[in-house]
Amino acid sequence: MKAVLFDMDNTLWDFVAAKKAACRAVVEHAGAGDAEALYAYFRRPGVGFEDPSNVIEYLLDIGADRSCVMPCCTVYEKAKIASIRPYPGVRETLDALASADLSLAVVTDAHSSQARSRLRKAGIDDLFSCVVTPDISGQRKPDPASFLHALSTLSASPSDAMVVGDSIRREIEPGRALGMRTAYALYGDQSDCPVSLGSRPDYVLGSISDLIAIIGIS
Repeated sequence: MKAVLFDMDNTLWDFVAAKKAACRAVVEHAGAGDAEALYAYFRRPGVGFEDPSNVIEYLLDIGADRSCVMPCCTVYEKAKIASIRPYPGVRETLDALASADLSLAVVTDAHSSQARSRLRKAGIDDLFSCVVTPDISGQRKPDPASFLHALSTLSASPSDAMVVGDSIRREIEPGRALGMRTAYALYGDQSDCPVSLGSRPDYVLGSISDLIAIIGIS
């Protein structure tokens, strides 16, 4: 194996927890509303999971003071980044993979500026040879474009690579379709839908540190 491609949010850290902490910060700053109700706005179909308009629409819908709306968007973003903390074992596992001469990449649907900010906050941005986002590849997962871009950048073929992610649909299925080995980060999957067994991953991870034994690093 030459390369490992990682999803980022909920694979390297608990992004749902970070977003909920940011929602609490917004409610506290606004002096109105409910953090869980605000988080539910981010879960609405047809609206982006990271779209700041969710904060704006929620505050306007509950009749919050309009003067606090835009400052609350800033509060949300700052609190979200401040709440990024890697899962236990992330740094140690990535260090072990890098020490074994594996090339590492992030493939995420976050914008490149946000992806870099989160990786820096987690203290692991130095470990990845490339970070591929939709503004770089032109497509969002599960489209294969971002995976193929990462493989090309790392000069790796799919048969020499593994993809690690918490979503069967967005990482495991496209990874298998391309011919990569797949490791499903079960520990990070916080989706409401049951896991489909139609696209079985090669490996199921109880924690990210399971990769060390799976890849065979001593």
